[in-house]
Amino acid sequence: MIRSLQNLILRPLLAGLIALRALRRNKLRSTLTALGIIIGVASVVAMVAIGNGAQARIEGQVAALGQNILTVFAGSRRSGGANTGLGSAGTLTLADAFAIGREIPGVVATSPEVSATGQVIANGRNWSTSIMGQSAAYLTIRDWKLARGSMFTERDVLAATKVAVIGSKTSNQLFGPFDPIGETVRVKNIPFVIIGVLSSKGTGFGGQDQDDRLIIPYSSAMKRLTGDRHLRSINIQVSDANVMSKIQDQIRNLLRQRHRLPSSREDDFSIMNQKEIADTVGNISVIITLFLGAIASMSLVVGGIGIMNIMLVSVTERTREIGIRIAVGAEGSDILLQFLFEAITISLLGGLIGVGVGIGASRLVGALAGFNAIVSPGSIILAFGVSFLIGVFFGFYPARQAADLNPIDALRYE
Repeated sequence: MIRSLQNLILRPLLAGLIALRALRRNKLRSTLTALGIIIGVASVVAMVAIGNGAQARIEGQVAALGQNILTVFAGSRRSGGANTGLGSAGTLTLADAFAIGREIPGVVATSPEVSATGQVIANGRNWSTSIMGQSAAYLTIRDWKLARGSMFTERDVLAATKVAVIGSKTSNQLFGPFDPIGETVRVKNIPFVIIGVLSSKGTGFGGQDQDDRLIIPYSSAMKRLTGDRHLRSINIQVSDANVMSKIQDQIRNLLRQRHRLPSSREDDFSIMNQKEIADTVGNISVIITLFLGAIASMSLVVGGIGIMNIMLVSVTERTREIGIRIAVGAEGSDILLQFLFEAITISLLGGLIGVGVGIGASRLVGALAGFNAIVSPGSIILAFGVSFLIGVFFGFYPARQAADLNPIDALRYE
């Protein structure tokens, strides 16, 4: 019993020590053999981290639009054979926005939107920015905080007050480091008093700079700036993400009824469902991440083939050594374990170095691309697991070849 236990513990330990000594004796060859695994593991870790980081960035941009948001856009119109795009046709009115908020259960808030691009003048400077007419509920719908000051109220909207909330980039362009609260900006020679500064949100979904804008009451925009009687869009916040599709259908039916559209005619508006966009973007991001990881994992297979090739060469070079070990009492299982340990050791060391290289590479690429690469513990564990399996799989055949050598033929080998 004791002898069996000793054999069970000591023989693998001895085989492992002999394997490590053999690797130290051929340091350069062992390093070059591990290089394939290093590159493979680094590629997998880096690709998955970059994919996760890109996914998180896109999801963050979608989330920056607000929570549980539906956006109704006016239809497009054709001018001289060219389609002017969504929001260009006058098919949405304030009455439509009020009807949605009043008649559709589950709608928390609405914000009619009028938008334009114009030159803003203040403090001896001028800047071309996006001018948006919104309701007092707009920041709540968009889940957007103020860095300073306050949002205009419904009373300001009803009175078409000349007040504005300014984006952080627009504020910096016009006022530099100074506080713009209480200052006056002129839009089409009409003065607006700044009462609030938006917190920074950066680039939004679609590449638009969300910090470069001036928000005023939609009534002020329609009466004092654009003269529009129609809306570009209506922002709608829904109480529960699970009922967004249902409410979307109710809004469509309501607007078709209000616009007196026959069943044979298409909608003269379109509805964007933020949840559907987020789900679609998330699914695409996951597929891209898996695709990148799968491509990178091919280099692991190449690294494994390199291990098998070197181990077969090593068996041939050490045939006489194997014969001597068998002659002095080593069993075939000892030889098998020795060469298997060599392959696994090379693979695991390569995996360890590869994880470090992959993390460093992903951080570098993320910094250059402007987002944070996310290294998940799962990808590291998977990389080590795959490294171990590659060492076992590609090392077993050479190890078996060594264990099956005839000791007499091995001793005669030159």
